[in-house]
Amino acid sequence: MAPVSAVRRAAERVWASNTARWLILLSLDGGIAAASFWTAMMLRFDGRVTTPYAEELPGLILVLAGCRMLANLGFRLHRWSFRFSSLTDGARIGGAGLSGSCLFIAVLYLLEVHGTPRSVVVLELLLSTALMGALRFSPRLAGLYASDLARSFRKGTVRTLIVGAGSAGEMLLRDVQRSGGHDYQVVGFVDDDPGKWGMIVGGRKVLGAIAELPRIAAATHAVQVLIAIPKLQGKRIREILSLCADLKLRFKILPVSFAYLQQRGAAQMIQDLSPDDLLMRDPVTFADGGTPEAMAERTALVTGAGGSIGSEICVQLLKAGVKSLVMVEMNENGMYLLGRRLAREYPGREVSMEVADVRDPGRVRALFRKYRPRDVFHAAAHKHVPLMETAPGEAVKNNILGTRNVALAAHEFGAERFLYISTDKAVRPTSVMGTSKRIGEMVVRAMARRSFTRFCAVRFGNVLGSAGSVVPLFRDQIAAGGPVTVTHPDVRRYFMTISEAVSLVLRAAYGDYSELCVLDMGEQIRILDLARHMITMAGLVPDVDVPIVFTGLRPGEKLYEELLTEEEERQQRVHEKILAAECPAPPEDLDACIEELADAAESGRATRVIEVMRHLVPRYRPHGLTLVDEEEIERADVGSA
Repeated sequence: MAPVSAVRRAAERVWASNTARWLILLSLDGGIAAASFWTAMMLRFDGRVTTPYAEELPGLILVLAGCRMLANLGFRLHRWSFRFSSLTDGARIGGAGLSGSCLFIAVLYLLEVHGTPRSVVVLELLLSTALMGALRFSPRLAGLYASDLARSFRKGTVRTLIVGAGSAGEMLLRDVQRSGGHDYQVVGFVDDDPGKWGMIVGGRKVLGAIAELPRIAAATHAVQVLIAIPKLQGKRIREILSLCADLKLRFKILPVSFAYLQQRGAAQMIQDLSPDDLLMRDPVTFADGGTPEAMAERTALVTGAGGSIGSEICVQLLKAGVKSLVMVEMNENGMYLLGRRLAREYPGREVSMEVADVRDPGRVRALFRKYRPRDVFHAAAHKHVPLMETAPGEAVKNNILGTRNVALAAHEFGAERFLYISTDKAVRPTSVMGTSKRIGEMVVRAMARRSFTRFCAVRFGNVLGSAGSVVPLFRDQIAAGGPVTVTHPDVRRYFMTISEAVSLVLRAAYGDYSELCVLDMGEQIRILDLARHMITMAGLVPDVDVPIVFTGLRPGEKLYEELLTEEEERQQRVHEKILAAECPAPPEDLDACIEELADAAESGRATRVIEVMRHLVPRYRPHGLTLVDEEEIERADVGSA
């Protein structure tokens, strides 16, 4: 065995040398040309080459071999990558073949060698090109076949169906077959294009339409579905999950564009399907046309910087190139972790962290005096609906008085912009939290009417994955085996991803649109459907593997949310996904009522807090309260609604 091993090692060393490999390839090309020309002559003359062709044959073969080697050098076929060759490289082989034949004809003309049959030249071209292509593509094809065959016999492989037989799906299959860092065994495609049904793509058959996924998955014994349609809408993904709810399939997705896949490769981009994918819409980024000029000269202050929305605002501001960022937060651990992340992702940027309570007006004014921010983003708030039902005074202190403190400081110290993060729960509120945010909007509108600072409130619904949202709760409940708790089978909510919501918030902040901007949240989604989809995404069957139980509406919770009141129905679409609404003037006694709210909150008089809130927002219906005179509410001052 020792001599055999020595020979193998010597061969590997020779092949590892670029020069040796190039010489070997060119020599093989010369041999292919010689064999092809001889074969063409034999075919032309039925196996017997007669005089004078027989006498000229050796010389013609040498000339042709030289021409072929020169042409292949020109097209760099000696620098062939056996592992990564593609159709583009196949075109190089064709170009080299034609060039070699033209060069051969030109040399014969210069040497005044006449009479070589044209059919021989054409036949040799076809044979040489085919054999040179086979020489270069065969190792890769053989490797792919061997890898595919080995994977099919290997235990633990994941039988996978690819949704989408387009360019991204074909590239994904190719990458999966070529790379060995996974256990996927692709058993076929599904695609909604009838013209592709029955076709073979990369050696795999297009088995039918997406609607046939349950039947196809059962027939192929697939255990995983890989979605390979870039920018597939969230509604379509939800339909796929509903189709496969009873099959215990795993789901993965290619979340990026085809152009990005071409740069980075498809196999390494595969991700687990996430709740964010269920909302997939055309992406919006603040930097795409939304970044104001001279962003590098601006100082931005963000309250609630450690929260879900506040932290994303900080990230996108730094990405947009803001000069200085001031993060204000009471949760020092959350802000510390965010600060470490920003220091790692944006080294050298000017980022300040300030532990402060927006309820403390002196501390707020001190921060504004120190940093003089041009842009203020007020995201600090209490937002948990059931908790605020039991602590209305705390909602007043943080959501109303805190908003007033930051707004007054922005006005006093000449901030250019003030943006207030509101919520759809502020529309016809049934909760303390929603009412406090509604009054916060009134504070912003009142300041906008008496300040040179541009004040704007942005109202939107739930964001997926934020602290306190149903997504982390459902994920934990599913991991524990259930049950998954839903308050009511008909509860619906607006949802948006955090990144999209913040991108639109920043667009509104720098867009000079209106005192109130409302984000286009798309259609509302049933919470029950979201729970079922998340169970399906985990490879489990809803109501079988993981039970779903209904717990009843919580205090202050509504069946569905709204984004606009009747008084705000007049709006203008100022961006594809932003509406600027016309708002009534805030109540004339707003300042006096806020002082009364502050006094009641400080003294712990929860009943009085509710009474003043109802005075400012007559449509507020506290949880559990029986309204004696509905007509009185309907006759309430429109301007205070």
